[in-house]
Formats: sequence, C-alpha cells, structure tokens
Amino acid sequence: MSVHSTSGVVAFSDTDASGRFHHTAAYRWAENTEHAFYRSVLPDVDIGRFPRRSTSATYERPLTAGDAYTVDLALDRIGNSSITYTWTVTGPAGVCVRGAHAVVHVDATGRPAPVPGVLRDRLAPAAGAVA
Repeated sequence: MSVHSTSGVVAFSDTDASGRFHHTAAYRWAENTEHAFYRSVLPDVDIGRFPRRSTSATYERPLTAGDAYTVDLALDRIGNSSITYTWTVTGPAGVCVRGAHAVVHVDATGRPAPVPGVLRDRLAPAAGAVA
C-alpha cells in the first residue's frame, strides 16, 4: 500500500545518450518521494540523518524526456534504527521501475541510532511491520 506519491515529468537531463531515462534518475525520484513523505508527517525532520543502507531496482519499461511519471512509495518495515521502503515508478505505458531501499538513522557522529520516537510513532500506522 502506497504511503506517499509524487509525480513529475522526465527532464532531458534525466536521460542518457539513448534518449531514455538514466537508471540513477529513478533513485533520485524515489528519494525525493521519501523526503516528501517525511516532511508530510514531521515537517522539521532532519532528512540528512537517513543515509541509504541498501538499494535495488528492476527496470521494466523506458521513459523518455517529456514523459509523465508517478512514484508510489510504500513503507515496508521500521526496525530499531532502519526503515525499509519499496517503490514503483509508473509512466504512460505502466510500471517502468520496481525498487526498494533501506535507510539507517544515524546520530551526529554518523553511527546508527534508534529512529526518533516521534517519527516512529507517525510512521508506524503506515508500516507493514514494526520491530
């Protein structure tokens, strides 16, 4: 179940020499959707405290400059210090990318730290599993 969606249009700068979107663009779009989700539940969250731990994506259809797309983000799991998401990028012809990523909350020294309680409380209703 999607917890947050964003939409956009593929910019020319998101494409590669083939004219199709560059594979890294999907990761940026998913990360922007994740950040918009955080801001929607806790406007003053320190987004910089959630670096990527793992990422994966499967590319199913191309997008080209000018194509509209939607990113649907689902929150799969909240662990002690990590949050796991899955997401899809959908374009005019259907699902273009299926992806997933996990983030780890870190403290001021860059070490893993528990997800802040107030953020956990606001995300928990959307999570598939909470540890």
